[in-house]
Amino acid sequence: MLFFVIVFVLLLLMLIGVPVAISMGMTAVASLILQGKASVLTMAAQRMFSGATGFTLLAVPFFILAGQLMNTSGITERIFRFARAISGHWWGGLGQVNVVNSIIFAGMSGTAVADAAGFGLIEIKAMNDAGYEKPFSAAITAASSTIGPIIPPSVPLVIYASITSTSVGAMFMAGILPGLLMGLALMAGVYFIARRRNYPRDPRASLKEVFSSMLHAIPALICPLIIIGGIGAGKFTPTEAGVVASVYALVLGVLIYKEIKIRELPGIFWETVKQSANVLFIIAIAGFFAWFLNYMRIPQMAVAALISLTTAPALLLLIMIGIYLILGCFIEGTAIMYMTLPIFMPIVARLGVNPIQFGVVTVLALMIGMITPPVGVCLYTVSAISGVNFWALSREVLPYVIGLIIVLLLVTFIPQFTLWIPSLLGYL
Repeated sequence: MLFFVIVFVLLLLMLIGVPVAISMGMTAVASLILQGKASVLTMAAQRMFSGATGFTLLAVPFFILAGQLMNTSGITERIFRFARAISGHWWGGLGQVNVVNSIIFAGMSGTAVADAAGFGLIEIKAMNDAGYEKPFSAAITAASSTIGPIIPPSVPLVIYASITSTSVGAMFMAGILPGLLMGLALMAGVYFIARRRNYPRDPRASLKEVFSSMLHAIPALICPLIIIGGIGAGKFTPTEAGVVASVYALVLGVLIYKEIKIRELPGIFWETVKQSANVLFIIAIAGFFAWFLNYMRIPQMAVAALISLTTAPALLLLIMIGIYLILGCFIEGTAIMYMTLPIFMPIVARLGVNPIQFGVVTVLALMIGMITPPVGVCLYTVSAISGVNFWALSREVLPYVIGLIIVLLLVTFIPQFTLWIPSLLGYL
């Protein structure tokens, strides 16, 4: 009974507009006071501090900084030109280019919003100028941005690894194949929609054009190779990879491409500080909330409740995925992980599911939530930069959501998609 009361109060606070982090904190504090356990509230500050100061979480602000630098360093324009040269002639034209952009940029930014905001304006303007309908341009931009947190580096995978004490390197390697599958699913959707609506496509680029665009993009294309290769070869940790990515993006922007002026750096650093503070504040409150759940034995109650529904592993996995997809419609992904993982991980262990595989499933499900109404963060971002009505965009993105759910199910029930590369590199 206590479990359902806590869930009800938490969701009620969020539905009436209380910020997610504040809702979690208020629910925990009120529950402890009403249970006559106010004395343990002295643990709140300690748990908030320890929750947000783990070494693994140092990677978060550095990857956010790398994304900020890349968005202002000229990297996005050069990647777009290269992607257009190699894929603009496929059916779907610039829609396919949009997806290829996101696959490449995913190896640099680590966040969906950075992808949507960084490439969004360039992609949508180019597609509109070429004769594509605005809702289509905006929808594929929003959908393809979800690839960013799956292909390494990934801020959500870092946070998952921190919560579950899983290897960040293994999580990064596990995301490569699922991220590519997401790209293929989105490209298939673009193909069929473009054929049905007779959208234009570019003439095939000459070898000279391909070589020229690749030459200009090579410094940018090297970045994901450095990050993924360095982690895979054990040359640096994922946290150090965030530093490497930031320094590399800074050198590209200031010294090579010369798109970033020294006077612009304080603004870039300040934006990084604001975004990092927002994420780490949620993590701090969520650390206290996770401790509160364990203190009140909520995970054990939830496990018993779910097991009482069914003991079939496949159904339990589907129930957990369903919860993620529903919560993702309303709540930010970091908060969802802190609320659910203390409850779900004992079930995952009982089912014998590898936590690395479940981590990719978790983040993929939460990314789908970022493009589903009524609180899809990427939908709001793309709607703002494109001028497309939020609900029109929500309808247009639906085919891509279906494609991504199919990928989610494949990753859930075929472990090789996530575990093959980590096992190949000796993580398992």
